[in-house]
Amino acid sequence: MPSASTGASTIVGASAATAVRPEAARAHLTSAEAAPLDVVPVDSRMTPGGPGYRRMSLALFLAGVATFALLYSTQALLPLISGDFGVTASTASWTVSAATGALALFVLPLSALSERFGRRTLMTASLAIAVTVGLLVPFAPSVGWLVALRAVQGAALAGLPVSAMAYLAEEVRPKALITAIGLFVAGNSVGGMSGRVITGWVAQEWGWRVAVGVIGLIAVGCAVAFRLLLPAPKHFKAGSLRPAVLARTVRGHLANPLLRRLYAIGALFMTVFGAVYTVIGYRLTEAPFSLPQGIIGSIFLVYLVGTVSASTAGKLVARLGRRGALYLAGGTTTTGLLVSLADSLPLILLGLVLITAGFFAGHAVASSSVSHTAKEGRAQASALYQSAYYLGSSAGGTLGAVAFHAGGWAGTVALGLLAVIGVVTITVVGSHAARTQRRLVAVQR
Repeated sequence: MPSASTGASTIVGASAATAVRPEAARAHLTSAEAAPLDVVPVDSRMTPGGPGYRRMSLALFLAGVATFALLYSTQALLPLISGDFGVTASTASWTVSAATGALALFVLPLSALSERFGRRTLMTASLAIAVTVGLLVPFAPSVGWLVALRAVQGAALAGLPVSAMAYLAEEVRPKALITAIGLFVAGNSVGGMSGRVITGWVAQEWGWRVAVGVIGLIAVGCAVAFRLLLPAPKHFKAGSLRPAVLARTVRGHLANPLLRRLYAIGALFMTVFGAVYTVIGYRLTEAPFSLPQGIIGSIFLVYLVGTVSASTAGKLVARLGRRGALYLAGGTTTTGLLVSLADSLPLILLGLVLITAGFFAGHAVASSSVSHTAKEGRAQASALYQSAYYLGSSAGGTLGAVAFHAGGWAGTVALGLLAVIGVVTITVVGSHAARTQRRLVAVQR
C-alpha cells in the first residue's frame, strides 16, 4: 500500500530504509527552507565562567569601590569637620548630603548621555572628573567651599551607577543579572567601608584633609584599573538625545506601577542607611563611649556584611522570590535598628551589622529588579532608581542629623523605623497587585 502523501520530499521517505546524512538531506531543500536551520541563535552575552565575565566583574567592582569611597569620604569625619570649621552636625552633614543630592539631580540627564555615547565612555568620564575633584577637596578653605566641591563630585559620579546597571543589563545574560549587579553593589559596600575606615585612622594621625586626599589617590588607582579591565560593550545601541524622546521614556517608566514601587523602596532603604551612618559617629564620640576617630572609622568594617548580603542576593531571590527577599531585608533592618538602641557597644555593633545586611540585600534586589523589568530605556529606568535612591540618602543624612539633635539616637531610630514600615507597606501592596493580576489572567484564559 503506497504511503499517504505528506508533501515531504521523497528523500524523507527513503530515510526509513537508508541512513541519510543531515547535510545531504538539506541539499534537497530550497534556500528558503534551509535558512532557518542554518541560523543557530547564540546568546553572546556574558555569563559566570564565560569569556570576559571575570574582567567585567572586577572592573565594575572597582568602579563601585571608587564611587562609594568618594561619595561618602567625609561621612566618618563629620565630628572633625564640625570642630575644624566650628559648625553644627547638621551643617557638616551637608558635605555628604550635597554630594548625594547632586548625584540624584544629575543622574537622569547623564543617563541620556549614556544612551547616546555609550556606557563605558560615560563611566570613564564620570570617574575621571570625580577623582580630579577628589584631589581638590582637601584644600577647601571653608565649609562652603567643601560643600560646593562635594556637590560637583556627586554630580560627576551620577554617570557611573546608572551606566553600570544598563551595561550589565545589556551585556550579561538575564539569569546571571542579579548576581552581577550584586557584585557591583558589593563593590559599593567595600568602597563605603574602606573609605570610612581609612579616613578614620588617617584623620586620627594627620587630620581630615589628609584623610580625604588619601581616598582621592585610591580612587585614581581604581579608575585606571577599571578602564583597563572593562570589556568593550557588544550589545549597546545608541539612542537619541532629543528631549522629547527622553521625556517619553521617563513617562513610560513612571507609568509602570512596579517600577514606581521599586523606586520608592530604594529611596526608603537608603533613608535608613543614610540616617544611621551620618549620625553614628556623633553618638560614639559622646559619653558613655567617647571613642577616638580611628576606632569610629573601624566601625564601618561592618560594611563587609553588606558585601556578602549583596553578592548573595541572587540566591536569596531564587529561594524566596523578590518580595520574600524584600520582606527579609526589611525585617533584618528593623531588628538592627531596635538592637542599636542599647547603650552597649557590642549591641550597637550587632545592630549596625543587621542594618547593613538588610540594606544591601534590599538594595541589590530592588536595583536588579528595575534592570530586569525595564525592556527599553534601561539607562533611564536605572537613572530614576538611582535618583530616588540618592535622594533618600540625602534626606536620610539631613533628617537623621535633625532627629538626632531633637531626640538623640532614639530619634534617628524612629526615623529609620518609619522608612522600613514604608518598605513593607509598598511590598504588601505589590504582592496584592500581583495576585490580582494573576487572577485576571486566569479569568481571561
